[in-house]
Amino acid sequence: MTPSATQKVKKPKKAAVKKARAKKGAAAPTASSGSPYLVIVESPGKIKSISRFLGPEYLVKASFGHLRDLPKSKFGVDLEKDFEPSYAAIRAKAAVIAELKKAAAGAQKIFLAPDPDREGEAIAWHLSELLGGGEGKYSRITYQEITADAVREALDHPGKIDLRKVDAQTARRVLDRIVGYQLSPLLWKKVARGLSAGRVQSVALLLICAREKEILAFVPREFWTLDALFAKREGAGSFWARLEKIDGKKAEVPDQASSDALLAELPALPFGVERVEHKTRFRKPPPPFITSELQAEAARRFRWPVSRTMKTAQGLYEGVDIGSGGPVGLITYMRTDSYHLAPGAVAAIREYIGSALGQAYLPPEPAVYRSKKGSQEAHEAIRPTDARITPEAAEQHLTREQFLLYGLIWKRAVACQMAPARIRSTAVDVAGGRYLFSAREDQIEFPGFLKVYGEDGSEEGKNADGKPALPVLREQEPLDLKELKPEQKFTQPPPRYTKGTLVKVLEENGVGRPSTYAPTIETLKKRSYIIRDEGKLKPTELGQKVDSLLQEHFPLLINVDFTAGMEKELDDVEEGTIAWRKVVKDFYDPFRETMEKAEKEMVNLKQTLIPTDIVCASCGKPMVIRWGRNGQFLACSGWPECRNTKNFRTLPDGKIEVEPEEKTDRLCPKCGAPMAVKRRRNGKFLACSTYPACKGSGPYPVGVPCPLEGCGGEIVQRFSRKGFSFYGCSRYPDCRFVSRRIPAPAPAAESGPEEQKSTD
Repeated sequence: MTPSATQKVKKPKKAAVKKARAKKGAAAPTASSGSPYLVIVESPGKIKSISRFLGPEYLVKASFGHLRDLPKSKFGVDLEKDFEPSYAAIRAKAAVIAELKKAAAGAQKIFLAPDPDREGEAIAWHLSELLGGGEGKYSRITYQEITADAVREALDHPGKIDLRKVDAQTARRVLDRIVGYQLSPLLWKKVARGLSAGRVQSVALLLICAREKEILAFVPREFWTLDALFAKREGAGSFWARLEKIDGKKAEVPDQASSDALLAELPALPFGVERVEHKTRFRKPPPPFITSELQAEAARRFRWPVSRTMKTAQGLYEGVDIGSGGPVGLITYMRTDSYHLAPGAVAAIREYIGSALGQAYLPPEPAVYRSKKGSQEAHEAIRPTDARITPEAAEQHLTREQFLLYGLIWKRAVACQMAPARIRSTAVDVAGGRYLFSAREDQIEFPGFLKVYGEDGSEEGKNADGKPALPVLREQEPLDLKELKPEQKFTQPPPRYTKGTLVKVLEENGVGRPSTYAPTIETLKKRSYIIRDEGKLKPTELGQKVDSLLQEHFPLLINVDFTAGMEKELDDVEEGTIAWRKVVKDFYDPFRETMEKAEKEMVNLKQTLIPTDIVCASCGKPMVIRWGRNGQFLACSGWPECRNTKNFRTLPDGKIEVEPEEKTDRLCPKCGAPMAVKRRRNGKFLACSTYPACKGSGPYPVGVPCPLEGCGGEIVQRFSRKGFSFYGCSRYPDCRFVSRRIPAPAPAAESGPEEQKSTD
């Protein structure tokens, strides 16, 4: 049964509604006694907020996400019946399903209120299928913010499930199942068990690996810069300028010899001001945040992983008690690719700007930002639900992370409706012989939006770049050369992606959707395809090999343009211009042919053994290079009788040698032999030096005592169940100190609740 048009709830008379609202603050229709209205949301975090707005006639329950899905134990897609999916109730959700069925049986009307996106629409449809009760019993409601007005408005204007959105989500789920259940087992068979591939995750891996190839192929080029300190002859004042041109062409100083020649020639030349130019330019404010830009900015400013940003945003959206009698949503829905702002929100922001900052900061007309093609304009950008709730006003009710993120969102949303910043730019050219030096200065005349959303130094009368102000200069004014400062530099390779910059490039290329970015990156980490190296995403040896195999055998499937085109087709399904089954069929037919070919032609790394001249220290047989989940390693050719393995390194001449073990003064708790330092993909641990004869192991000490007073333990590196690295006391469980980072050696206060977590 597929839900169709819903019936509106019969409303009581206006007088009764007015009386009920005055008494209880409720806004939606009043249910008859014994027949409450049931509102089903997606996350339990919303229950308290929404219940507060509706009163006792409304029972609010949560589905805790999806309740039905394709089965884990089998394929679940009938290829012979036009890709018909076979959905099953999720076994782990049995108790939730039972509770919802019981609540639904006694409800007069059921309002399906999961999140306002494709996944939320699919959850609503699955709920109606699972709970039963007839089409007329269900209404679909959506809201962009969890506030009393927004929830009341949604209940006053219920709709029906958008089956086109459901179809788009079905197409995506079926496509992902086809790729996951056919391509992933191929990697298990050819490389290592437990690997995976996917439409979006494999393209993200491609981008990371392609950037790594650029870095490895990059050849640094030496160049020198030359700065000169000039002083006025008349009056006080000096300034630095950089050599820009030689003989009218761009200055190129390739080596020290060239730099030394300039240092010898320039002091003898007369210098003077050739040009002074003043311009006023305007810097427009940025648009409000969409998901990808919020993730990128939080990564840049706070060095947060995408998962932390989204978790914090989820809490702000679902509701926080800020002393107003109960929790209220502080921001609008945080998964969006639209810059659209509701007219009422724009009016409220402009009212705040005019009253709190002054009319000078308020432009004559509201700013309108155009979203990219294909974005969901029914959604809004991420903004505060009430511009009057400033970050400072809410700070005492928020965690540190909530305060930082709410401040970022609030400032960006307010700034987007403010006047542009007015900046006075001064350019000075200093000539001497055939050489031209240049100096630039940007001074803020009027901060405009920078008053709210600016970096340090973005204040009226200050230089935007933080440099000392230029003295007053006039053209043809003679200057004295006081000092020359040469500096050797080298061109730099392109930087590795951070989580934020990867999300941004995925979004710019139309790969994936706001809801997919965080889980995609986490999947790459979980599969050991990538690691974080000083905050940057670096592909592992395994990740590079998997990417190489996918590029060799699936070049048309695993590429940016194809994946972006597939996202466009999913948008077309949502628009109703193409059937979801056709999208899947157009993908599957060529994919099946490619799979059959890859099954035959892809090299089997599990069976590929590279011989070496290294002898096994345990049994004397030659060792070979094998592939595993963590990349290549040395293994005894006598496996499985001899299970000796070693890490190795390749010397500059191409020869292979066993990587020397780093012995420690620690003794194995099992046999008493010295412990050696071993490495895993994201950290170190101790293992018995006699392995595999003895399999004793322990955490790696980092050389810092536990900061808790009187503990006497030391800090060691540990790993969570998901493989994430964190630091804790060696005396665990007697001492439960843990931290995301190595603590300072000096005594510190006992860690609080936010520190009692492993690192992201």
